[in-house]
Amino acid sequence: FIGIAGFYLWGLGSVPFVGPDEPRYAQVAREMLAHRELITPVLGGFPWFQKPVLLYWILMASYSVLGISEYAARLGPAICGLLIGAVVYWIGSSIETARRTRDASSKESETQREGLGRFSALIWLSSAGPLVFSRGVNFDILLTLALTGAFACFFVWHVRYGIPTNRKGINPASPALKYVLVGFYFFVGLSLLAKGLIGLIIAPGVIISYFLIRREWPSKKFLTSLLWGIPLTLAVAAIWYGPMINRHGLIFVNEFIVQQHFQRFLSNQYHHPQAFYFYIPVLAGLALPWTIFLVAAFVSSRRWHWRGASAVDRLRVFGFVWILAPVVFFSISQSKLPAYILPVLPAVALLVGERVTCFLRAQRGQRVLRLTGALLLLVVAIGGVSLHRHYGLSVAVIAIAVAPLVAVALIALARPQMGPALYVLIAVAMFVTSAFSLKAIAPAIARGQSVRDLLAAASSRGYDTAPLVQLHNVDRTAEFYGASQLMRGGDREPMKLEGAGQVAAVAQYRGGLILCLVPIEFESQLTTYRRVHTEVIGNNGRTSLVVVRVP
Repeated sequence: FIGIAGFYLWGLGSVPFVGPDEPRYAQVAREMLAHRELITPVLGGFPWFQKPVLLYWILMASYSVLGISEYAARLGPAICGLLIGAVVYWIGSSIETARRTRDASSKESETQREGLGRFSALIWLSSAGPLVFSRGVNFDILLTLALTGAFACFFVWHVRYGIPTNRKGINPASPALKYVLVGFYFFVGLSLLAKGLIGLIIAPGVIISYFLIRREWPSKKFLTSLLWGIPLTLAVAAIWYGPMINRHGLIFVNEFIVQQHFQRFLSNQYHHPQAFYFYIPVLAGLALPWTIFLVAAFVSSRRWHWRGASAVDRLRVFGFVWILAPVVFFSISQSKLPAYILPVLPAVALLVGERVTCFLRAQRGQRVLRLTGALLLLVVAIGGVSLHRHYGLSVAVIAIAVAPLVAVALIALARPQMGPALYVLIAVAMFVTSAFSLKAIAPAIARGQSVRDLLAAASSRGYDTAPLVQLHNVDRTAEFYGASQLMRGGDREPMKLEGAGQVAAVAQYRGGLILCLVPIEFESQLTTYRRVHTEVIGNNGRTSLVVVRVP
């Protein structure tokens, strides 16, 4: 685990911020720190109500210790990824040690559970989803940690303490376990600070679905806990929601709750439409390289004891609804992004881990391993061709990066009977390929997705205080790397102009000189416009940075 932790914390600053969200989240935390503001998120000097505050608090703490940088901003999400792995291990190891007194086949079940915690944690940490989202500034990894913590506390309490296991109707497990349920309500409250009200939908939805599928009532202990647990959840959330409502009133309620929750779910206001089945291929991709094992887990469900009393039987059902409920919920939404289903991946790790331990116990699973090898070769081939065509990466660089995955895929095809060593090799291959890709491939991709280097070049030429506008397009990375120069419009958004004449007018208004970010295909609109003098600083393959002077 120490080696994996070192990998997760290594190279976090290797690439600039990319995409529309990462630079903005990093900038909000920077402005909150500069203004010593702990409650109201601020972007461009104005209140910004799109997301709750937990991620910003984490980034502010990291900035305070390490300084403002990409590494500092990404450190918190990386630690979250590791903590989720530890929680997944706790769930699995709790199943390993859970006593069975109501099933005559307890000996078989105990054998089947051996190694569940270790394999499940390894599967989570080596899956594509965590490897990607633990290295970016995002709210979804925080929500995943909060919900995983909540489900872990509930399930461990449920199987170790909440279920009567003797004739007196009590569970002889350690009395200390009854306090684990406090963690469930605490983490649900934390999920409200992590990514808004979605935690109030997913957490109850999964648990209610679990009891419905098993056709059993929650224990009296759990129902009674609602009397103090719900106030605890609300108290945790009120740490931020209370001051925000007190300070901003209906404006906050409308922008954060109505628009960012209900309108985002019910409409295409934020332009993320996808087909209803969108999350099926997304889940398959995020679960790589363990996708075939996940399919095998679902196929094996026809042999599950859906109402079985053993801890493993309960884990299977709980993991199943932990995946199904969020995927169905977000599939109904009119706005879909891949990261939305990140919270289901810990359940994927547990179900896959359970399949792996079953295969090892029964000395089978060779077909699944061969199919995994074939799938890895297919993914490597498609990914390699795509990287070469779209980003111009050399075949040699791509070949070196994917060599570990190709090697382990060939081993899986030729020697699937290797046992535990092969499962570890698959995970190691993912780590090695990810490490090489981070240094050799990711910078080449990120270069065209960020204006960091362009603005640094302008600064080196003495344009570090020149106002910054954008023509025909808005590059969100400018909100972090050009925060002190970026001009904003009346809607508080970065100023986007629609013609060279507008650029000239703004330049004249701002003293005769500005910087302008413009898509490469429209660069000539500025350089050929007779009313201005231009100097092209450079381009990143997608966007040009042009100095515009008005005589």
